[in-house]
Amino acid sequence: MTTTMSSTQVELELAALVPAGKVLTDEPSLSRYSHDDAEWAPFEAPLAVVLAGSTAEVAAVVRYAADHGLSVVPRGAGTGLSGGANSVANCIVLSLELLTDVVEINADERYAVAQAGVINNDLRAAVAVAGLWYPPDPASSAISTIGGNAATNAGGICCVKYGVTRDYVLGMTVVLADGEVVRLGRRTAKGVTGYDLAALMVGSEGTLGIITEVTVKLLPLAGREERGILGYFPSLTSAGEAVAAISAEGIIPAALELIDATCLRAVDQWLDLGLPEDVNVLLLAKTDERGAAGRELADGIADIFRAAGGLNVQQAADPAEVDRLFLARRMAYPALERLGPVLTEDVCVPRSAVPAMLARIQESAARHDVVIANIAHAGDGNLHPLIIAPVGDLQAKERAKEAFDEIVSACRTLGGTVTGEHGVGLLKLSGAAEELQPRVLDLHQAVKDALDPKGMLNPGKAFPRR
Repeated sequence: MTTTMSSTQVELELAALVPAGKVLTDEPSLSRYSHDDAEWAPFEAPLAVVLAGSTAEVAAVVRYAADHGLSVVPRGAGTGLSGGANSVANCIVLSLELLTDVVEINADERYAVAQAGVINNDLRAAVAVAGLWYPPDPASSAISTIGGNAATNAGGICCVKYGVTRDYVLGMTVVLADGEVVRLGRRTAKGVTGYDLAALMVGSEGTLGIITEVTVKLLPLAGREERGILGYFPSLTSAGEAVAAISAEGIIPAALELIDATCLRAVDQWLDLGLPEDVNVLLLAKTDERGAAGRELADGIADIFRAAGGLNVQQAADPAEVDRLFLARRMAYPALERLGPVLTEDVCVPRSAVPAMLARIQESAARHDVVIANIAHAGDGNLHPLIIAPVGDLQAKERAKEAFDEIVSACRTLGGTVTGEHGVGLLKLSGAAEELQPRVLDLHQAVKDALDPKGMLNPGKAFPRR
């Protein structure tokens, strides 16, 4: 049963549970913590924000919320793009950003234990000192947290070959809806005791429990020789054909990324990278096999680029040069944000359907008279159309939403899924309702009811309620 409480009352009572200064109720803080980067998704100001400093503090706040009929919305760095961290009515936003310790790095067993607030790049840097590598690398790796990555099953640039977050999570510490703390998973290379509840938590968007610590498996850092391959293409269709051809050849690159002209111009205007002005699409590939095998694979991708109409095809083997080639891809989203509010899509189709999906996106842009920029993890069919609407133009915003829904429908027609890595959050609830069978939705609700019978953890997110 929901209890109506004042923000002042909640602040005073929470202040007794956590150290001084960790409960925020001032208007700027409530506004800042009310939403993630999906500002098009709805949100309401929370009653309070708590900056938790430990698993025990998270548990205390969750117990308090359960006892008082309040909801809890967990939050990492707030870099999500689906509204998964947006606050709801009568809720406490529970931020894990202060949980920043890398607790353990075990080089012999190749795993690391990190608190939920550890930044992805910081974890990667920490394990690199021990000669190890954590592969998942979302474009937001410099600012997103490992807990948020786990909660959304984040992917990234190299996931086409190395997989997504779920492929590396061995175990975790989770605060359940009644405030009890449990350890899920394992630290061994293998283990099949009981249901895989750790995997269930990965991608659950904070609706089943709050992840405060994650144990991830690592790979050796040595043994890879990265090579970058770049090609400029006259159209999205020709670039999509190159992507499909690489897949048809059975090539699994370490990365295969697409950036269209709108993105390239935005990045170049911001960072002055000297990119060609007459380019429509850029494809970036990366290989990391060693020696002759790596050179042969890179040459093969370059040949496919040229055969599909790629121009000015370049290769690079120097690590700094490879990083430079990929800079435009990593900076595309923040560069576009400077142009106006961005409605970010995240559809995933079979690799062979990438050309058709790109054509559908172009058709939607023309039909609804909106600007749609395209960036994509093209190697695994995960496309990110970015729909831009001028500030204050309500008609353009409505047309953008119509294009958004049309793209979601088109991806399903082509055998795809409505979200590849950003999560359902709030923005994809209608698409998820179309994709998931009624019985499957019932199964989701049964799991939710079992772990969160009061429905207090991040309510309304991740899957549509029937």
